[in-house]
Amino acid sequence: MSALQSIDLNRLTDDIKAWGRALGFQQVGISDVDLSQHEDKLLEWLNNGYHGSMDYMAAHGLKRARPAELVPGTVRVISVRMNYLPPDASFARHLSDDKIGYISRYALGRDYHKVLRNRLKQLGEKIKAELADTEYRPFVDSAPVLEHAIAEKAGIGWTGKHSLTLNKEAGSWFFLGELFINLPLPVDEAVEEGCGSCTACLTICPTQAIVAPYTVDARKCISYLTIENDGPIPEDLRPLMGNRIYGCDDCQLVCPWNRYGNITEEKDFFPRSQLHGETLVNLFNWDETTFLKNTEGSPIRRIGHARWLRNIAVAMGNAAADGSILSALESRSGQVSELVQEHIDWAIDQQKNKNAAYDDNRQKQRLIRVIQKGLPRDA
Repeated sequence: MSALQSIDLNRLTDDIKAWGRALGFQQVGISDVDLSQHEDKLLEWLNNGYHGSMDYMAAHGLKRARPAELVPGTVRVISVRMNYLPPDASFARHLSDDKIGYISRYALGRDYHKVLRNRLKQLGEKIKAELADTEYRPFVDSAPVLEHAIAEKAGIGWTGKHSLTLNKEAGSWFFLGELFINLPLPVDEAVEEGCGSCTACLTICPTQAIVAPYTVDARKCISYLTIENDGPIPEDLRPLMGNRIYGCDDCQLVCPWNRYGNITEEKDFFPRSQLHGETLVNLFNWDETTFLKNTEGSPIRRIGHARWLRNIAVAMGNAAADGSILSALESRSGQVSELVQEHIDWAIDQQKNKNAAYDDNRQKQRLIRVIQKGLPRDA
C-alpha cells in the first residue's frame, strides 16, 4: 500500500486548513485544476489587447487556465487569503488632498509577495512532513496563474465586477496565494456570487477602465499605468489620475462589501511613515539613493526611481496651482531621463496655466472691486 493510500485525506485537509490559519492566513480553500470555463474569456481579453504592454500575459496563453500544464503532476490548488487593510488606512482622506501622494493601501508596507510566499512554503513543508511524497510549488502573483478563478472555485469568494475576489466577511482587502500540489485532496464548493445589480465600481473608476462587468482594460487602469506601464502615460489619461502615484483603490473604496473589511494583524503590512500621507513635493525630491532606501522590501521599489518620478510629476501637474510644486518640478527639469522629462514638462505647463488662470481671476476680482467702489450709492 502506498503512503497516499494509507492516509486519511479528509483529516489531512482539515490539518492543512488549521496549519494555514496558524501561519496567518485568514482562509484556506482547495480547488481542482479544471478552469476550462475561463478559457474563452481569457482569450477574448487577450485578443482585445486589454493586457496592454504586459506581454507575459499573452506569452503563456491558456497555460494560465491549465495548472497541470504549468506544473506537471498538479491535481489540486490550495488557495489562501491574507488580510492587508492596515490600521489608520485613511481611505479617501488622502485622495481629497491634492498635495498628498496617494499610494494604494496594499503597497504601504512590506512586499506581499515575500510575506505570502514564505508562509506558503512553510505550509508546503508541513504537508510534506506529513506525507513525504508530496510535491508542491507556491505562487503569489508571480506566474501565469488565474488566481481569482482558483479562489472562486476554492470557496474563498466570488469574482466581483471589478475583477477582484470578494468575500462576504472580508470584502476585497486581502492578498491571494496558491500552492500547487500533487495530492487529490477533497475540494471546496464555490460560493454564491454577491454583486447583484450593483455597478458602483464601474461608475467610480476614474478612467472608466472597467469596460464591462468583470472586464478591465488594463491600458486605462491607473494601477497598470503607474506600475506595469514602463512608457509614457497617455496624455488624455493624466488629468484623470489625480494624486494617485502608485496604484488605485477607488473600485474597492466604493464597494459595499468592503464595509466588512477586517484590519490586518500582520505588522509587515502596516504603513511606513515615509510613504503614508507624504507630500508630493517631498516624495518628488527623493534622489535615487533615498528612493531605494525608503522602498527597501516594498513592492514600490520594483517600478524604479524614474517611473516613481514620472508618476509623481503627473500628480503634481494635477494639483491646484502651487509655487512650491512648480519650483520642485523646475528644479529637476533637464536632469532626468527623456521619459521623466516629458511628464515634468507637461506638469509644468499645467501648473503655469493654473497660475495664469488664478492671476487672471484675481485681476478680474480686483477690477470688479475698484468699479464697485466708484459707483454711486444709488447705482
